[in-house]
Amino acid sequence: MYNYPMAFLDSNNGSSTLAFGEGECLILESNEGLADIQAFVDLHPKDYIFMALSYDLKNGIEKLESTNQDFSNFPKAILWVPKYVIRREQDKIIFLKGERDNFSQKVMKEFLEQESKSEFAPLNADFKARTSLEDYIKHVNLLKEEIQYGNIYEINYCQEFYAENIVLSNPLGTYFKLNNITKAPYSNFFQFNEFSILSGSPESYLQKTGNVIKTSPIKGTRRRGVNSEEDEQLKVELLNDKKERAENVMIVDLVRNDLSRIAKKSSVNVDEFLGIHTFETVHQMISTISCEVEDSVSFTDILQATFPMGSMTGAPKFSAMNLIDEHEDFQRGIYSGSIGYIAPNGDFDLNVIIRSLIYNQKKKYLSCPVGGAITILANAEDEYDECLVKVKGILDQMNV
Repeated sequence: MYNYPMAFLDSNNGSSTLAFGEGECLILESNEGLADIQAFVDLHPKDYIFMALSYDLKNGIEKLESTNQDFSNFPKAILWVPKYVIRREQDKIIFLKGERDNFSQKVMKEFLEQESKSEFAPLNADFKARTSLEDYIKHVNLLKEEIQYGNIYEINYCQEFYAENIVLSNPLGTYFKLNNITKAPYSNFFQFNEFSILSGSPESYLQKTGNVIKTSPIKGTRRRGVNSEEDEQLKVELLNDKKERAENVMIVDLVRNDLSRIAKKSSVNVDEFLGIHTFETVHQMISTISCEVEDSVSFTDILQATFPMGSMTGAPKFSAMNLIDEHEDFQRGIYSGSIGYIAPNGDFDLNVIIRSLIYNQKKKYLSCPVGGAITILANAEDEYDECLVKVKGILDQMNV
């Protein structure tokens, strides 16, 4: 592992951003941190701020509690101002911050050497499911009872796959192996102190460009086919699946409501509805919702209104988050949180941490949580199989 912070955000379409080097940082261990986050952002105007936001920030936003055990021990948030920020567009390398000095040239050389490898060592991690199939089915059925009672309409229920006594001597190389498998548009690598996040995320939480905010929740999954004909059949099946469509529709409504709390009047718009997108390991159903905001709306105003993202909670959000803590058997931490950055002009780009490996070097602990939406139409065994589709498509290939 490197002895300095590093973040790499890769869209897998030829553009990427690499940040590294010591700089001012904020590490939050408390849930009550939005004011500290805003103060840090305000202290660094017209600079790059990279960040990792834990799902458990929700406890400060919504006055909730999490009593489940925290196995990864990731902070509630890390915000960091890197010394160097480099943008790559195809083969063109642009220094957005910092100089082409000996240190940055050395880091870039090592980075590019790692990225250009055609083969990476197997992960060799024996992952275990923290939740048994029996317990998973029990909790899904209990959550369906909550839906029947009218307490929730939909909930994102997650489980953790984990491996212990793991020594990742080269987390960046392991990330590139993951990225070669997923080729996801919101892929990233984030390393800070003993923590490494290796993310093959296909999902955007929030993007801000000028006064426009966009979010693209994912709800609905199918495996990839063995050939193009089966692929097309699975895409049509996904598009016409009543349960998957219902999941997506409910989250679109939730997100529209979240954005309306900060949006200019009548500016909330559904830009894409129930779109089918294909990735390396799965097909996904994605909708995109946008709005405009006033200049006076701060970064944490936006977090307060929208975090955690609806696709990882459920509807109504507050009730869903309470039930998540009651029925899940681990504290999510950075999983279903977000990694991204704020640019000097105030624009930002934040992903959703899913399809990711979370590593604590001190504990030698490697985590790969996975989840799915539960509605009244959900079948517990099918939901478990969907989790396996998502996680095994990554872990099986990582171990070879």
